Amino acid sequence: MSAAPAAPQPAAAEPDPRFALLLTPPPPRTGWQVVPARVGAMCAVELQKLLHDRTEIYTRAVQPALWLLIFGTTFSRIHAIPTGGVPYLDFLAPGIIAQSAMFIAIFYGIMIIWERDSGVLTKLMVTPTPRSALVTGKAFAAGVKAVIQAVVVIVIAALLGVGMSWNPLHLLGVVAVVVLASAFFSCLSMSIAGIVLTRDRLMGIGQAITMPLFFASNALYPVALMPGWLQAVSKVNPLSYQVDALRGLLIGTPSHLGLDFGVLAFAAAVGIVTAGSLLGRLAR
Repeated sequence: MSAAPAAPQPAAAEPDPRFALLLTPPPPRTGWQVVPARVGAMCAVELQKLLHDRTEIYTRAVQPALWLLIFGTTFSRIHAIPTGGVPYLDFLAPGIIAQSAMFIAIFYGIMIIWERDSGVLTKLMVTPTPRSALVTGKAFAAGVKAVIQAVVVIVIAALLGVGMSWNPLHLLGVVAVVVLASAFFSCLSMSIAGIVLTRDRLMGIGQAITMPLFFASNALYPVALMPGWLQAVSKVNPLSYQVDALRGLLIGTPSHLGLDFGVLAFAAAVGIVTAGSLLGRLAR
């Protein structure tokens, strides 16, 4: 008696195209694509932390709001600082935007020390990601956080009656200025972290340099009112160039946008190189 024919096997189900990326890994990036991809990945990781805890945005908005509401409105009434015919509150608003962005970035090194203590930094260092890409991703994540903070300050300033330009090109320029300056200050913080190695020391140094950087800039008053030695300090202070660019873009005062962007881009590049060179010392 002949054997019964075998039942036909069911055809394999076609994979759902929605899950194709999970089943088939994307081709590896090579050449010039590696560094931008790693920078984007690091930036996305940093911003995920902000999505999980948005309280940082609200708490950091309190200080710039107080500067505008109390300091700005008071000095607008007494006319104590000559601003060339520009209302003092209008003059002050770009300086407060720069200040709030700097205050976010200047303590960014604390986060990288925490990552070192928790073992995250060591795991990142053994990946093929270049150190410059790690630092750049963190620096530009700080820039994105600072842009969010700048939007909050601009809204508060607009509610207080500050006359600002809403030209889309000017606003894009504001974003670029804030990102570049924040990248520099966050790299400065990470460089200090690579030298002092502890959170307590970094907190002390950060608190010691933030207010001098702020008062040695043109954020609160024109450079012409400063004594000579302070004017010299202001000329090498990146915050002064950030404020000058923001005033030119937002309220239309005379500025040197080409020089401002050049100084900020150069400072950010130097900061990335310096922080990247010190990252290995921090991870030991």
